[in-house]
Amino acid sequence: MRTDHVVVVGAGLAGLSATLHLLGAGRRVTLLELEDRPGGRVSGHEFDGYTADTGATVLTMPELIDEALAAVGEPNRLRLVRLDPAYRARFADGSSIGVHTGGEAMEAEIRAFAGAREADGYRKLRRWLSRLYAVEKDRFLGANFDSPLDLARPELVQLVAMGGFGRLGPRIGRFLRDERLRRLFSFQALYAGLDPKTALGAYGVIPYMDTIAGVYYPLGGMARVGQVLAGAAERAGADVRFKTEAAWLERVSARVRAVRTRAGERIECDAVVLATELSTAYRLLGSRPRRPVPLRFSPSAVVLHGKTDRSWPELDHHTIFFGGAWERTFAEIIREGRLMSDPSLLVTRPTATDPALSAGGQVVSVLAPAPNLRAGRIDWPRVGPAYGEELIRVLTSRGLTGFGEAFRAGELVTPRDWAERGMAAGTPFSLAHTFAQTGPFRPRNLVRGIENAVLAGCGTTPGVGIPPVLISGRLAAARLTTIT
Repeated sequence: MRTDHVVVVGAGLAGLSATLHLLGAGRRVTLLELEDRPGGRVSGHEFDGYTADTGATVLTMPELIDEALAAVGEPNRLRLVRLDPAYRARFADGSSIGVHTGGEAMEAEIRAFAGAREADGYRKLRRWLSRLYAVEKDRFLGANFDSPLDLARPELVQLVAMGGFGRLGPRIGRFLRDERLRRLFSFQALYAGLDPKTALGAYGVIPYMDTIAGVYYPLGGMARVGQVLAGAAERAGADVRFKTEAAWLERVSARVRAVRTRAGERIECDAVVLATELSTAYRLLGSRPRRPVPLRFSPSAVVLHGKTDRSWPELDHHTIFFGGAWERTFAEIIREGRLMSDPSLLVTRPTATDPALSAGGQVVSVLAPAPNLRAGRIDWPRVGPAYGEELIRVLTSRGLTGFGEAFRAGELVTPRDWAERGMAAGTPFSLAHTFAQTGPFRPRNLVRGIENAVLAGCGTTPGVGIPPVLISGRLAAARLTTIT
């Protein structure tokens, strides 16, 4: 069937990636975006005198950005800084450690922090994580699935043998005895919406990306990623339309013939890529696939964005403040739907790398994992402001002396706010990566009963995070360009 003209709905990173790969394959593309800027969940906002990253703050695997740009012959115009340390971790006992992505530097850091035995365990863990990523990269993360039978690949045997279908937390524990280090190399399961104790070992690819492949920051802020990709798409011939909402799809039998906008415009097309929130995609399609069990969403987050007129030596670009009650944290936010009684927090200070983001002082964002709206019935308009003040007090008590007096909040975002921005269950982290929502069991990017509609984004294959959504766009484009 023809796919000469494709309409892509959504200019987040998945939609931008799909657009670039489609253009590279010779298709004509019209890209529609509801907002007035590209980037979706990777965004920024200008407050009074400073710019804060209001979406994702951790950028890994920038070669996937290179890949999308190379599809149209564009260089990567981002000015990327590799963060060293990628993170600084601070624990309830007062100890701290920097996460270096260089093997020798991290081994020396761990030896000084916890002794020679843990340094030896780290070397073995690093080798395991690297092998795990090599096995999964092309055949699991980077591949389309049409049925569970597609798992029957030679790499599956390797993945099973490596413990990929065991549990991540216990697997990390085979290498490291120090509880603090175990947290450091398994907390990333929360990105996938899971407790490290129950996450599949296969999700060790996330700590691989964070602790080995490296964490980067684009000068000018995270929003630069979407801007660079959108600019490349326009130069390659895409018709990019911001502030344009897709209202419904005009279908004839099993084919989408046109996209209708909220303003009444009819855009004829040969195919459509829906790179939107999964619930939005299903609404536009007028149907959703039947599943034996309901979809399960990841935890959400409460985020404070603001500025201070001073700095603290305890804060790097990314600093994780671990609470003492680590295991209870997951029970509270995932299973019980309650706020953390002993919060673990991610504090991001982008001005540590890019001082130009502020006219003076430091930009600081505080992220606290929280229940999504389905897991917990919390009165966020009432509880949110008080909880934001509580987070400030927690940081003050954990070594940021005077933080409460120096920090001036510009925005508080709660799960209710995420929901008002169109995110299902009030979470920016979409569907959890449970076994029933992983690989061929995750909502497919093909739509049953519609021949020329494909999905992209964090709700479909391969999943949540900047690297997966960039891959998602490429996989969506491949669905349309390999069937012509």
